[in-house]
Amino acid sequence: MTPRDASGPFGNRWSDLDRPPLNVSALRRGLVREGSLWSQVDVVQRTGSTNSDLVARAAEGRAGEGAVLVAEEQTAGRGRLDRQWTAPPRSGLFFSVLLTPREVPVAWWGWLPLLTGVAVATGLSRAAGVDTALKWPNDVLVTVGGEERKAGGILAERAGDGGVVIGVGINVTLRADELPVPTAGSLALAGAVSTDRDPLLRGMLRALEEWYGRWRAAGGDPAACGLQETYAAGCATLGRVVRAELPGERSVVGEAVAVDGDGRLVLATEAGVQEPVGAGDIVHLRSA
Repeated sequence: MTPRDASGPFGNRWSDLDRPPLNVSALRRGLVREGSLWSQVDVVQRTGSTNSDLVARAAEGRAGEGAVLVAEEQTAGRGRLDRQWTAPPRSGLFFSVLLTPREVPVAWWGWLPLLTGVAVATGLSRAAGVDTALKWPNDVLVTVGGEERKAGGILAERAGDGGVVIGVGINVTLRADELPVPTAGSLALAGAVSTDRDPLLRGMLRALEEWYGRWRAAGGDPAACGLQETYAAGCATLGRVVRAELPGERSVVGEAVAVDGDGRLVLATEAGVQEPVGAGDIVHLRSA
């Protein structure tokens, strides 16, 4: 990051004119309305983790279903396996939502991160005009210079009795010299037609409301609501030879052939068996 990027032209790290602040009043007008899932929208300038903050608010009774918490800067964002997620102020969208699908059997709740991935991809396609793909279970990929790059991630956490907090982080205007690792990307680097964060956030949340409603109406059944089929259609992992790095320092190599009814990735191994993977780190090796 250059000195100008870090502090802005006037020595203020918040004064980068290419990265205007979110308009919280407009977001509330557009999202919090009669019959909407979204009950409150709050934007904070800086926090460690929107997920941790929203879990705490839920525990204290200060947030209910449909609460949305957005941070202009997140200093201790977490991905899967407790990986750190940091980015310059206002360079991305970092937000968490609280959902309480009490009418859905807990056995189906594992689909919530995958559902969120479908919603994020749908919202970004509509609002940013950029093609995205999903890497199982929760990475959002874009294409930069002909290469797959990770532009976002999703993390779900239980929040007390009957609640789930789902966090989303998307790199929007991150520049090449700001990338944390060479395999990272952003919507801007992928050629997005718009990087205005307000409509991008509204688009993702509206798509999430739509998919969550369909999933709940189907009692959480991913096949009945079309979620399983839609996720598979947008999943870049399927049809690839991958390595699954599993708990206990075990790994499995095979072709990713399906996402089953429990949201697990099914690998066809060289031993001729199909092994479902419910948790682990997936490395894309090559096309099948």
